[in-house]
Amino acid sequence: MNERPLRLLWFNLVTDADAPNLGFTTEWVNALAPHCERIDVITMRSGRIAVAPNVQVYSLGAEQGHSEPRRALRFYRLLLPLLRRHDFDACFAHMQPLFAVMSAPLLRLNKVPLTLWYTHRSVTLRLRLAERAATRVVSASPESFRLPSDKLRVIGHGIDTQRFTPAPPPSGPFTILSLGRIAPVKHLETIIAAAQLLQVQGQDFRLRLVGEAYPQDRAYAQMLRVQVERSDLKDRVIFSGSVAREQVPAEMQRAHVMVNMSATGSLDKAVLEAMACGLPVVTANEAFVHLLAPWREQLLTPPDDVEALARRIRALMTLSDNERAALGGALRALVQREHSMERLVAQLLAVLRSGEPLP
Repeated sequence: MNERPLRLLWFNLVTDADAPNLGFTTEWVNALAPHCERIDVITMRSGRIAVAPNVQVYSLGAEQGHSEPRRALRFYRLLLPLLRRHDFDACFAHMQPLFAVMSAPLLRLNKVPLTLWYTHRSVTLRLRLAERAATRVVSASPESFRLPSDKLRVIGHGIDTQRFTPAPPPSGPFTILSLGRIAPVKHLETIIAAAQLLQVQGQDFRLRLVGEAYPQDRAYAQMLRVQVERSDLKDRVIFSGSVAREQVPAEMQRAHVMVNMSATGSLDKAVLEAMACGLPVVTANEAFVHLLAPWREQLLTPPDDVEALARRIRALMTLSDNERAALGGALRALVQREHSMERLVAQLLAVLRSGEPLP
């Protein structure tokens, strides 16, 4: 028997189809839309809105520079009439413990269960309050939610494996890709140091650093450029800047390997997207230890260990195109099995409807 479509209230940090880091939230909303009568999205910041016809997006105006008090007031001015007009079946707070805490009394009064999505190693007071307020908590992996909670359900990430697909091996020099914002937590200085070591060893390659530096990280970005200059890597390292969300698959398909030295401690979506493209990945992120255990010696590297990182990249460089494609195919199959968009939608719908994931 078909279940009635959901009436869903959704809290977002950013709703912008072009956002390099959070553009995927639009993809998630649109993937849930066929299963919903309507979705009302309250977002801190908006950009290009490209959502299904049954989705309505309301921004608090961070993109216009509105102050925090003004945004807080607008939040309640939006939430109260929405709760009056629509009999919501559930509320989903995506990386929004703040909105979860702010809305909890009104949701409880209107008997709307609250599901919080959170994927990060940090455990803040705000997160503790949000966990207490939430009816359920969902995350991509056990490592992505470090607060003990019997409300937690692990449902994987949602990777669109129809968009993130393999391509023929790229031509030209061996290309190493790092994709994500330019920030100290990404440990890009380690990747550049490994590139210098590869150059000393006579390897032919290019390193593409794709991502932007937020204002607070511009000094770090300048330090990286100085490091490249002093390492005589100007002809090998390319700072590509940020790219729109729709260009991310092509960036991955232009590379031979993706390197991720992030210390976030949670499953990085960009790594999973690269795997879906059939791209071998080398990562120091502890959240991937279990997922990549069969390839521990090939794809996992200790944090800040320049020589170990260079060894793993060099080993991948020695593989033939067919050997790298076989490795990439195995990684793609893993994403399809455990982190596909279809699986996430099924798991999340089950949680929103009943509080329990599908087996």
